[in-house]
Amino acid sequence: MTTGEEHDKRQAIIDHCLKLNNSGLNQGTSGNVSIRHGDGLLISPTSTPYADLTPDKIAYVHMDGRAEGPIAPSSEWRFHRDVLAARSDVGAIVHAHPTYCTILAIHGREIPPIHYMIAIFGGPNIRVAPYAIFGSQELSDHAVTALEGRHACLLDHHGSIALGASIEQAFWRAEELETLARQYHGALLLGEPPLLTEQQIEDVMNKIAGYGLTEVE
Repeated sequence: MTTGEEHDKRQAIIDHCLKLNNSGLNQGTSGNVSIRHGDGLLISPTSTPYADLTPDKIAYVHMDGRAEGPIAPSSEWRFHRDVLAARSDVGAIVHAHPTYCTILAIHGREIPPIHYMIAIFGGPNIRVAPYAIFGSQELSDHAVTALEGRHACLLDHHGSIALGASIEQAFWRAEELETLARQYHGALLLGEPPLLTEQQIEDVMNKIAGYGLTEVE
């Protein structure tokens, strides 16, 4: 039985898995959540209904891929591990299959600067990682590349990944990413939308530097 900080992280993973489905960002057990811990990461287990999760069922994965726990880790543990290894600024990762993100990902459409809120993701676009089968090292490699200099990406014919220093920030970005995707999808129904310039996005990034989770209006 875990206690203290580790227990809190395990419970936070459960809480945010439940929030994924309750918010409509995900369905079933297709999403997964991880939090950096020690020399590895805690991650939701594979194929387990979120309502059945308890802290002891959350898996621990070492950076060499060794896993601990009564249930195997999510099949997507590789990109969680590799992103955390590549990005010291990241403390948590949220992966899901949100409807509008996935629609754009199916078409291989990155999200361009249609709204200034794209600045919270670190640049003027949200890239699409090329398709590779779920759980593969190839998919992980594509995701790490698509996330360079960004806090989120889409996965071709798959879903989305959002990063944060904390699980709260990662989940907030996952929600904002789906909102951007929905706005872009709606704008495309009227034709190719006008875009903000890279300078305009950079101005927003400079203005919001150091802001909290919800201070952008």
